[in-house]
Amino acid sequence: MNLKDKISGKKILFFSVQTFNLEKEIKQKMEENGAIVTYYDERPSNNNFTKGIIRLKRSLYQKKIDEYYHDILKETERVSFDFLFVNRGEIITVEFLKKFKQQQPNCELIFFTWDSFTNHAHPTTILKYFHKRFSFDLEDAEKYNIGFRPLFYLDKYKNFKKNNVSNEKYDLLFLGTAHSDRYLISTEVSNWCSKNGLTTFTFYYMHSKAVYWYKKSFDKSFKEFDYKKLSFNSLSTDEIVNLYKMSNVILDINHPGQKGLTMRTFEAIGSGKKMITTNAEVKKYPFYSPDVFYVIDRNNIVLDKSFFSSPIAHVTESIYYKCSVEGWLSDIFVKSEKEDWKGLMNN
Repeated sequence: MNLKDKISGKKILFFSVQTFNLEKEIKQKMEENGAIVTYYDERPSNNNFTKGIIRLKRSLYQKKIDEYYHDILKETERVSFDFLFVNRGEIITVEFLKKFKQQQPNCELIFFTWDSFTNHAHPTTILKYFHKRFSFDLEDAEKYNIGFRPLFYLDKYKNFKKNNVSNEKYDLLFLGTAHSDRYLISTEVSNWCSKNGLTTFTFYYMHSKAVYWYKKSFDKSFKEFDYKKLSFNSLSTDEIVNLYKMSNVILDINHPGQKGLTMRTFEAIGSGKKMITTNAEVKKYPFYSPDVFYVIDRNNIVLDKSFFSSPIAHVTESIYYKCSVEGWLSDIFVKSEKEDWKGLMNN
């Protein structure tokens, strides 16, 4: 059974936090396959203050969260849903899931997260309410006995590869949320590039000024962060794609406490770009090749200029499809937790 056979004509209640407009792309892909999708942001509000307060002190905002999910139950009680699909599960409450299951006894509940449970522990409190659960992090999947399913690239990156667009302005591109040691590592790599006659472009996103000042006070890696380089507005998908078109190598800096591969990894695969990454876990994946992925030690960075000019090897068509957003949705909706990616991994 393919994705369209599974979800065409089916009603899906979809929750996801807003993340670089990925939630819109996921919704659109489900609708392209015939699904009738009702979307809600996981957060009651998506302004910078709300995002900041939820991350720093959720309890201060819990009443608002409870009211938000109570209203959603009222709004959806007359609709018979076939699937509840929760992506990430940062906010959704236990009380909502309990009442939703009572209202919708025939609905299949599916959970996926693209964050490690060490970064956001709340999802571990709701896993038992879902029929199928997946994590992008292999260690989390094994620890909590749930399915393992890595991330994906969007169709816009696939079309980019097919069209063989080449208008490279930057030798190295870094895009990401400002956290942990990302600034220190990206700055060191950028300085190395400058010394070796290579051009770079970096973009650091921060959820809110409140989060920045909190981290500036308590996180030593932010002591050296140049405030002027921060953006409190995220890039659109089209802006990211255009930057990929203008770049040769993508720099990927995973969170120190996170082993799952980032979205950037799959965007590089989709667009046919090479990647420098701090995540040695990439060597375990079926698409790994030293011609595509150059792994660095975040504590002892050693780079090789020849990597920037060497030819790239492309993945097989079957793996390329599995890395796409449609391949991702197909695995989540069509397959069981046990039919996951563990069997594809290199030891």
